[in-house]
Amino acid sequence: MTDQRPIPGEIPSDATVPKVVVNRLSLYLRELQRLESAGQATISSGQLGALLGFSDAQVRKDLGFFGQFGYPGVGYRCDELIKAMRDILGTNQLWPVVMVGVGNLGQALLGYRGFVRQNFQIVAAFDADPAKVGQSYDGITVRAVEDLPAFVKEHAVRLGMIVVPADRAQEVADRLVAAGVDGIVNFAPVTLTLPPQIQVVAVDLAIELEQLSFAVTSRLQMAAGAEPSTASDESGPETAPPA
Repeated sequence: MTDQRPIPGEIPSDATVPKVVVNRLSLYLRELQRLESAGQATISSGQLGALLGFSDAQVRKDLGFFGQFGYPGVGYRCDELIKAMRDILGTNQLWPVVMVGVGNLGQALLGYRGFVRQNFQIVAAFDADPAKVGQSYDGITVRAVEDLPAFVKEHAVRLGMIVVPADRAQEVADRLVAAGVDGIVNFAPVTLTLPPQIQVVAVDLAIELEQLSFAVTSRLQMAAGAEPSTASDESGPETAPPA
């Protein structure tokens, strides 16, 4: 292994790092945190890759976007690599998040403890339903959606989550942008029209299930000796993969 000690340097802009690489960094981070909790101090690129189904070359290439890490004959020190990845991903600080929409999915997200473990904290929830305003879910009291802009500005919140029906998502996104939010996670099954400087991540659970059903169907077809399904130019426009 030819890894060297970490070399500090500027984190490259998101325009130079493929999105799939950033996705894998999150996977590496989760696995390293699990290993550190289990008492493991070091790991090689081959071991880390094998745990996640990647090659050692892929792991080294991904990390190479951000500098050089590791020690000859030792590999990577889990605590150091965790810190480096948190610095890269920006999760070395606590991010306050506001959520709009406290239906069934919104209530479930309020109860999810994984956000805090990765330094994201939902600090306020908003809803347009007067019956929900004033109710408390997992320690968060629901506020009127009209109060959203003022709260975001007062608490300098930069991240928002949209968990409302599709026909209300754009209106909510516009409120968040006007208030000064820089990034949005959109759970509504609709594409938002936003200024180019606003970062958006779309989470459509139905699309994820469609991707999963396609993978399972293709595997079953291959096992049965049939050709896997393929899309043709005549079948209509291609559907973009999930973000």
